[in-house]
Amino acid sequence: MKLAIINGSTRPGNVTANQVKWILKAAQKADGVESTVINLADFPMPFMDEPISPKYNPDRKPSAAVQKWMDAVAGYDAYFWVTPEYNHSVPAVLKNAIDYLTFELVRKPSAIASHGSVNGARAIMALKEILAELSTPVIGTIGVAGFPPVLNADGELSAEALANPYGPQSQLEGLLTELSWYADALKNAA
Repeated sequence: MKLAIINGSTRPGNVTANQVKWILKAAQKADGVESTVINLADFPMPFMDEPISPKYNPDRKPSAAVQKWMDAVAGYDAYFWVTPEYNHSVPAVLKNAIDYLTFELVRKPSAIASHGSVNGARAIMALKEILAELSTPVIGTIGVAGFPPVLNADGELSAEALANPYGPQSQLEGLLTELSWYADALKNAA
């Protein structure tokens, strides 16, 4: 499975990068997973300004900046969206970037990781609805609290979190297994 791990925060020094590193390390250890990190900060785009929604415009001609983002996302089998929670939702920059996508995500599974108050649960809920509209099934989610001490800047969990057999590490590994299964199943069904 070719997996894109997308950092949905563009803030300098964002702690979302801690989660991205943690997910990347787990993905690199998983069998058959080829993972790449895509940092949304590397794709500055204007607010959605196309006259017709991408969903209804297969002949659109996006700007060079938007095309660069679309091309970066298109070549994967699955996606792991990593987002902070801002005001009980996802950052505007992530929503805007997703609004430019459509056909790139169809029938490719996604997973979501977040952090924030209540482990980013409200951002996860909002992102699940957004992604569902783009026909990318959300296979699972994971929220992590405590940056640090639970997860440090190197993407490493605390010894206590690692020792918990039902903790975030086993949840992440299980989620990567499910994501891989769905990516293979959906690719073979096409």
